[in-house]
Amino acid sequence: MLKSDFSYDLPPELIAQEPLAERSASRMLVVDGHSGQWQDNWIRQLPELLHPGDLLVLNDTRVLPARLHAHKETGGAVELLLDRLLGEQDGWFLAKSSKALRPGMRLRLAHGDQVEVLEKEDMEVRLHLYHGSWLKILESEGSMPLPPYIHRAPELRDQERYQTVYADKPGAIAAPTAGLHFDQALLDALDARGVERRFVTLHVGAGTFLPVRSHSVQEHVMHAETLMVSQETVEAIAATKARGGRVIAVGTTACRALETAGEDGTLRAYVGETRLFLYPGKKFQVIDALLTNFHLPESTLLMLVCAFAGTECMLAAYRHAVTARYRFFSYGDAMFITPAALKKGLI
Repeated sequence: MLKSDFSYDLPPELIAQEPLAERSASRMLVVDGHSGQWQDNWIRQLPELLHPGDLLVLNDTRVLPARLHAHKETGGAVELLLDRLLGEQDGWFLAKSSKALRPGMRLRLAHGDQVEVLEKEDMEVRLHLYHGSWLKILESEGSMPLPPYIHRAPELRDQERYQTVYADKPGAIAAPTAGLHFDQALLDALDARGVERRFVTLHVGAGTFLPVRSHSVQEHVMHAETLMVSQETVEAIAATKARGGRVIAVGTTACRALETAGEDGTLRAYVGETRLFLYPGKKFQVIDALLTNFHLPESTLLMLVCAFAGTECMLAAYRHAVTARYRFFSYGDAMFITPAALKKGLI
């Protein structure tokens, strides 16, 4: 299986550069993986697609202002992008500088704080902060890490719009973008429909922006991301399955969190890291439907939705979305996807 099998042509003008005036004003392409058919719709009509007793699982991570600027002792500029925190004073960062950083080097941040390079691994460095905490440094010095395909500087409104309305636990460097479509009116409509919701936490890391470098899909190694699936969420999923309801993951991050926690066929509470890579041929143990945005060509997230609903079906749906002028990627429109094959067993 080659990464080129997951390519499609996307006119650059379809990549959304700005959020819509209203979160729940987005379009939504409804894709039935079993029949291979789709229908144009709107995110506001999501409650009509769901049944009383269904369960939405959302990712409550909070995006950090994760982009920082620093200088080497020689004066050279360094741009840092947080990948994941390891504690108050240690974390992994993507680093961009004229010459590569090396273990033992020291950097000075904008407000004078000093950090040391402890390790280097591929494009990432592990940095130790001598005083204070990374969270406080990021909040005071950092800027919102808009994705590289948004070709403008972060603005004040991005601090609110590149964040879900239910964001709670700080730690992500990118938004779980399927959740950006939800506002209070849509959540209220789902409540009125009798749709329940629970949360998982997966802190999206900087690796989400890195391309698949191997030609063979199976040779790609996923970046590590930290997650938490609570016992409360596990019990809610079990109750949903028992009453015949569906578990709908809001976003690929919620999907990967649940599928990590249920990877061996039994869903359990989980705290730790995941490198789970879902591509065609992999089985989904937990989710029954998926709400997601449109993903980059040849990306692991496009491979995930192809694994869920079938590659031929999904690529055809993407071609339709291009023709129908949907808005793509983080500030773009949504898809509601049901699987290619009906699941015979319940986790």
